[in-house]
Amino acid sequence: MKRKKFLVSALTIATAPLIVKATANKHCNRPEKGFKINAGESRLHGHIQLKGVNSNVLDLKVSGSDTDGGFALFEQISVSPGRGTPLHVHHLQDEVFYVLEGSYYFQSGDEKFFVGAGDSIFLPMKVPHAWTQVSEKGKMTVLFQPAGKMEAFFVKLSSMEKEPTPAEMAKLFAESDMQIVGPPLLVH
Repeated sequence: MKRKKFLVSALTIATAPLIVKATANKHCNRPEKGFKINAGESRLHGHIQLKGVNSNVLDLKVSGSDTDGGFALFEQISVSPGRGTPLHVHHLQDEVFYVLEGSYYFQSGDEKFFVGAGDSIFLPMKVPHAWTQVSEKGKMTVLFQPAGKMEAFFVKLSSMEKEPTPAEMAKLFAESDMQIVGPPLLVH
């Protein structure tokens, strides 16, 4: 028994520097200085034209790769009045929306909110939520914390050759640690 404890201890001590080095290397891809993204531009991917839930355009302002996955920030140009997202759950991320222009109708759990220019709304992970564009046009920033797989989700959705079927949408959501749990939110 003493030999087994000795071997486990020796292995732990021998691998500790590797664990520390792997943790330190996690930060090696972070930018070494700040950066600016001009209005109407995207840091990566160009303009991301969505398909499926709506036809809005997303510009990535801060990538999850810039923050070691800490968060991702998008600006959304909304061009889909009466459309939004299905009721869905993010299993691993909180979301924050800050409306710059226009108005939207949000649901978080059982509560519903009209959100207009200058308003913000926080949508916690694991709480079903949805939103619909009310105004003819709109613009908002969207923050995902942590970044998760949202950047890849939007890029994949925009690269599809045709509008995804409901089954394809459910699969894309699931691959991105989300789950569709109901229909899109209708404005009353």
